[in-house]
Amino acid sequence: MAVVVVIDDEPLQRGILKTILEDEGYEVFAAASAEEGLKIISEQNADVVLTDLNMAGMTGIQMLEHLPKEPSSRPAVIVITAYGTINSAVEAMKKGAFDYLIKPLDKDVITLVVGKAAERMSLLKENIRLHRELFDKFNMEGIIGRSKKMTEVIDVVKKITATPVTVLIYGESGTGKELIARAIHYNSPRKNAPFTPINCAAIPDNLIESELFGHEPGAFTGATHRKPGLIESADGGTLFLDEIGDLSLLTQTKLLRVLQDKEVRRLGGKDTIKVNVRFIAATNKDLEKEIETGKFREDLYYRLKVVTVTLPPLTERKEDIPLLVNFFISRYNAEFGKQISGIDNGALKLLTDYHWPGNIRQLGSVIERAVLMADAAAISCEDVKSELKQPIACDIMDIEIPEEGIIFEELEKKLLKQAMRKANNVATKAARLLGMSYKTFWYRLEKFGINIPNGTRPPKDTTAPG
Repeated sequence: MAVVVVIDDEPLQRGILKTILEDEGYEVFAAASAEEGLKIISEQNADVVLTDLNMAGMTGIQMLEHLPKEPSSRPAVIVITAYGTINSAVEAMKKGAFDYLIKPLDKDVITLVVGKAAERMSLLKENIRLHRELFDKFNMEGIIGRSKKMTEVIDVVKKITATPVTVLIYGESGTGKELIARAIHYNSPRKNAPFTPINCAAIPDNLIESELFGHEPGAFTGATHRKPGLIESADGGTLFLDEIGDLSLLTQTKLLRVLQDKEVRRLGGKDTIKVNVRFIAATNKDLEKEIETGKFREDLYYRLKVVTVTLPPLTERKEDIPLLVNFFISRYNAEFGKQISGIDNGALKLLTDYHWPGNIRQLGSVIERAVLMADAAAISCEDVKSELKQPIACDIMDIEIPEEGIIFEELEKKLLKQAMRKANNVATKAARLLGMSYKTFWYRLEKFGINIPNGTRPPKDTTAPG
């Protein structure tokens, strides 16, 4: 229950207020002066203060000026005044008082106003607690990884958090692009403003503009009321545009105008609205290739890629897998009320050797199920292997070579093309399906003149094995 401090230099009224509020279940402390009240407020971390305005010594208004300015430390103050001093009560409200009560005091009014003040403080403290949890979760230490590639990512993120620059994050699905975007936001000066994510691939083209820019009544069929867009709602904060490569060219054009002019116009509206938004975009597509094929605007690309962060797939940071496994075990122990102590060496080797097409998201799902289903103190091979779709090892002795022989390069070419189809033209995934390094895979694609897929071409002077 909330802590209430009653400040009044009249003993009778002070006693009545204390009794009324204690009967309501509050923890109540009483003070005969503003000076004494300030001491109690500090010591007891008060939630609500009832104070008379006119007292000997420091007045109620003067006391307001001595309260902490930080919202998390400042109680809700209700001032008590007589009819003749309502102007003073209004002045107190301007200085931050929550409400005022007029003498003679009514018991029901007292309990109602104090209840509202206590509820407001409870919501405020809960909001602050949740915000601190978000900051703790998405601070730099919350980005799990000691591998060289992740250390490089963290170093870049640290350099850009205090700036307003736009950021473009590359990475396969499941590598943690939104986690990085949130880390940038919650370590920036904008951390107290909204972080607004939107998945551009998940919203149909005919709705995405309304979601981003908002609309006025009558802008289109079904638009019966004004709706601010996500860009407008993110004012002062950060807008995270996930899978930006899936935006239509028309929407790209309108987004470019927002980035250039720092203003947005709702669909069907005439007026522009100034916005102060940091944009962070993410994609698993090769936007330079999308530009070549006319699917992405070059000018928007350069507006977005002021700073580029490239997240490695899990197979390129396998030394981080034990850290990630321990993190997920702790998370799901808490969620499921389990006490799994860790993972045995055999199971950890299985996870480390696996090719992880779904990256960190898939690893988290595997550990979630393992924690839920495990009967022993530690996760074993049996708890994880059913979730791992291992690549099939091809035994050359199972292939029957015809009498007329085969053209081995044709077989290899077909395997490369099939891997690309199964990987939806994502080169890194296709390389893993064939058990090749990324550079070797590119080398063989170019050797056979296969169209270059989405991905980043290795340096030209790279000599691939095999």
